[in-house]
Amino acid sequence: MRSFVLSVPVCDLDLASDVLWRLGVRAIEERPGDAPEEVELWTAVGDDDDAIARADAAVGERWPSRVVEISEAAADTWREFAQPMWVDGALVVVPAWQEHPVDDGVVTISIEPGGAFGLGDHPTTLLSLRATRRHLAAGRCVLDVGCGTGVIAVTAAVVAGASVRAVDIAAAAVEATRDNARRNDVVSLVDVDTTPTGGLAGPYDLVVANILAPTLVELADDLRRLTSVDGHLVISGILADRHDHVVAALAPMTVEQTDTLDGWAAVTLRHPIACRS
Repeated sequence: MRSFVLSVPVCDLDLASDVLWRLGVRAIEERPGDAPEEVELWTAVGDDDDAIARADAAVGERWPSRVVEISEAAADTWREFAQPMWVDGALVVVPAWQEHPVDDGVVTISIEPGGAFGLGDHPTTLLSLRATRRHLAAGRCVLDVGCGTGVIAVTAAVVAGASVRAVDIAAAAVEATRDNARRNDVVSLVDVDTTPTGGLAGPYDLVVANILAPTLVELADDLRRLTSVDGHLVISGILADRHDHVVAALAPMTVEQTDTLDGWAAVTLRHPIACRS
């Protein structure tokens, strides 16, 4: 396997990550850089030379990049240390390759990330799941923007029997979401593909977008349009102390609640009261 590695200043972390997500990567691992204010972003853009060339072209000369050859066994080492992710006392996300007995009444979501470097247990995913959980109700329709492994979409379908539309720019994420919907017996409730948000009709009772700040700003018009007048929009993938510009881009929607964890935030927004029925 070949890892594509970017060395970026911490202040460019969001921007560089967004460039990689736009290439369709499934996961990004952050490692300390050589300098105190530098971080390395490790990801997989494909093993062939053309894929590497496309990544180099997308990055340009702004940040140094390199390709590191790693064994598949090394890439999967993290699986040995994966742990269940407790959303709350009655809902847990578990690695599909592990057995974790739970008490009666606890809902278990089994997730297999495929070739990704993680389970989808980043703080922003946990925050998004908790916000989603608050607003789930029977009969609601949900949109998951940037579905990744499908953990949010699958959880909504399992917990509330919700009809879920999930989209992602990466074909591999669509495959992973479908696989996890089958794994959790909700494939009939989860419709997933690579349709851009501009191609979706909506509206949806609950829209969840766990993506990075620059993309949230870019998609702001669609996110507002796709959220029903009485619905909720949950955004995450944003820093706890630096997301005012994202909220401003979503105006006139207003903040109902902000949750933070380990320096990250998830913000729940609604349309102005005057717009609601």
